[in-house]
Amino acid sequence: MRLLFIVQGEGRGHLTQAISLAQLLQEAGHEVIGAWVNVATGRPVPSFFVEQFTAPITALPGPALVYDPQTNALDLKTTIRGIIRQLPTFRQSVRQLRMAILTEKPDIVVNFFELLGGLTYGLYRPSTPMVCVGHQCLAFHDSFTFPKGSWFDKLLFKALVRLNSWGATELFGLSFDQQTDVPRRRLRVMPPLLRRELTACRIQDDRTDCCPYVLAYTTQPGLVSEVLEAHRQCPEMVVHYFNATTQQTQEQVDNHLYFHRIDGIRYLKYMQHCEAVVTTAGFESVCEALYLGKPVLMMPQPNHYEQACNALDGQRVGAGLAANRFDLRRLLTYLPTHDHSVSNRFKNWYASGEWRFVIALQRLIPPTNSAT
Repeated sequence: MRLLFIVQGEGRGHLTQAISLAQLLQEAGHEVIGAWVNVATGRPVPSFFVEQFTAPITALPGPALVYDPQTNALDLKTTIRGIIRQLPTFRQSVRQLRMAILTEKPDIVVNFFELLGGLTYGLYRPSTPMVCVGHQCLAFHDSFTFPKGSWFDKLLFKALVRLNSWGATELFGLSFDQQTDVPRRRLRVMPPLLRRELTACRIQDDRTDCCPYVLAYTTQPGLVSEVLEAHRQCPEMVVHYFNATTQQTQEQVDNHLYFHRIDGIRYLKYMQHCEAVVTTAGFESVCEALYLGKPVLMMPQPNHYEQACNALDGQRVGAGLAANRFDLRRLLTYLPTHDHSVSNRFKNWYASGEWRFVIALQRLIPPTNSAT
């Protein structure tokens, strides 16, 4: 198979998924011929993706989410205004994608939940099959749990999933656990796509090996105040906090609070030995904690409906607790009740991705192209 990727560049999650799937496919003898990555105007493609993705990469100007620096909430009005203002640029990006598909002639296009990919297929209908990959696609699963009392947010979220997957032959809904497929909605439930460094980590089987500290991770600068307030209320708990504002490798705030610059490898090392993880309910962060057997306090960012869904879904499978704030007391109360067997089930599900993705993608190729 020859595959072309379209990747959402907002955050690290979809970029990491693209790297993981490319490695899996290449090891199975298939060819990833390139990636078109949506980046906000003026921003480069993230360096970690450039370093790890081995096929040609093309930056593509596209929509970006905007957050309120004071409240940490998703600023929907500013986000929409920015999208409207740059519509001519996005129209050109869609044309570029269409031309790339016509020129490169891949067997399959893999869209990692990128709006420009959905618009390209919805408006131009290329003949090449396209699959949309993302945990967000589970919004179309009958058993998916949505936050209560947020009907308008639910409506917007499902509309976004429809736009991003517009024209897709099939949707790959990445899930914390194995569930039934939903053929009438073209939804296939698939294991997560995670970075290879995770599987190289030594798993802590003896619970007494865990050091008495909590690991925290956020990317929005405004959430630092949440961590400081939680530390003030629970000063006896040691917290190692990876965040986007810290420039030094490590900064000691006091004897029980340490700030760290975001570094993927160091973060995994700290996760191996921590007692629990606190994160903003990003899908990959919860998956990594599940893999390493660490209970998670999942704290969605304000007005971030997708993360609120992730937190509820993570709580459903036993990853930990969904919360609306950085509540260390509640986390410490929960720890003795956590079922660590959840991690073994998750690892078995994740490992099955090595064959599930290749088989599912091969089935999408029309018979005349199946020999490539």
